Amino acid sequence: MADKPQWLIREDAGVPVLIALALRQMLGIRVPDDLPALRDLQVRAPDAVDATPALEAQWREYWDMTVEPRAHPSDVPLELIEGFDTLVALPATGADELREAIAPLAPAALLYAQKARKRYFDTMKTATGGGAYRAYASAIAEFEREVGRRAHSFELNVQVLPFSQRGIWWIGALTVAVTDGMRRDVVAFDSAIRPIIGELA
Repeated sequence: MADKPQWLIREDAGVPVLIALALRQMLGIRVPDDLPALRDLQVRAPDAVDATPALEAQWREYWDMTVEPRAHPSDVPLELIEGFDTLVALPATGADELREAIAPLAPAALLYAQKARKRYFDTMKTATGGGAYRAYASAIAEFEREVGRRAHSFELNVQVLPFSQRGIWWIGALTVAVTDGMRRDVVAFDSAIRPIIGELA
């Protein structure tokens, strides 16, 4: 029994991830280039000052630590940022520009993230009848039929996010982001998640 493949899939609309993306949008940070904007959150005016390379680099480090903290530990101690409860921690040194830039955005970013997470729970319960697991089990079974073998053990984190475009994106080594509308669409989600599972399994 010990050699039986194990797979672990965690699905969430994580408040820390939502906050990081809300801050990205509010600050006008463009990295990662392929990620779309969040819905229902103001996009910065075209004439706003561009984010500096230092600010983008500091946000990117914070993003990597937020998405996959075990894979991206900080070299220095982390400090909680006031106004974000325990949801945003930045390196004690080397993130001064980001710390200063996000401080006034805390109330709006926190409120947006909490509302988006609540919407995820409310809509996913309705859309899946509480059975989010079934979508993944079905995709894994289909993969196993196609390749003619058991899926290898793997781990996958899925962040269901209110992006303005439908799609699925790798945001970490073991983490994908999927648009909430696509996640609720059984057929579209099944065909989108299958290649992801194929890469891991």
